[in-house]
Amino acid sequence: MTFLDGVILVSLGFVVGGFGTLMGAGGGWLLVPILLLGYHFSPPDAVGTSLALVFLNALSGSIAYLRQRRVDLSLGWKFAAATIPGAIGGAYVTRVLSSYLFSLTFAIVLLVIAALLFSGIAATPSARAGRRQIVDAAGESHVYHVDMWKGVLVSVFVGFMSSILGIGGGIVHVPFLIVACSLPVHVATATSHFVLSISAFVGAVTFFALGHVNLKTTALMGAGILLGAQVGARISLKTSAVSIRRILAGSLALVGVRMIFHALRLVR
Repeated sequence: MTFLDGVILVSLGFVVGGFGTLMGAGGGWLLVPILLLGYHFSPPDAVGTSLALVFLNALSGSIAYLRQRRVDLSLGWKFAAATIPGAIGGAYVTRVLSSYLFSLTFAIVLLVIAALLFSGIAATPSARAGRRQIVDAAGESHVYHVDMWKGVLVSVFVGFMSSILGIGGGIVHVPFLIVACSLPVHVATATSHFVLSISAFVGAVTFFALGHVNLKTTALMGAGILLGAQVGARISLKTSAVSIRRILAGSLALVGVRMIFHALRLVR
């Protein structure tokens, strides 16, 4: 690996860290295509390395969001615990998926989530939903109602899908918290990042034990990610909830279409 190669990896990490934290999605949905298409990693190696990087991104971003007091810690701990069984089990499933099936599944998941975000749909909390309130460091009050069982149930699925696809789960969790649990966008991104730091760590350790984490790539991209995540968290303070939702949806759609083309080439 040349010096220029190292600079490129660090720079990519910075961009992914900043954008992933701004969206609250961890950046795994960008990392996996980069490692698969740009560096020709096998699916298990791409997923394992991605999860290790997502953990670094989520850890750095969570520290920033905790300082901003936008993380709902009570929800976060419960959702994080629910992701752990799936995060471990998903690591074993990835090893038996073909490159074609992996790429196609990845693309479909991203496109479905993009469609949900574009639609602007948000479920109405039930009469039993608990009232919650967070006052962030800027003094802004966020009041919302949450059906806890919905969050716990989807977190089990998120943990499983995050380890299968290497996306860390944030890209599934953020839209779900917004659409199904009716969390304010800024609280959803911050809380999801906190959950992500725990689920991605469990998934990354499992993949590392199976020999599917590229340590050199993790170290170089990780250096950029740690810095980029802090920048992304700061930018999020000045970005409207509608903008975050639309940018996330558009980005997911673009990456999803790109992965479909990749999958189609694999069957030729």
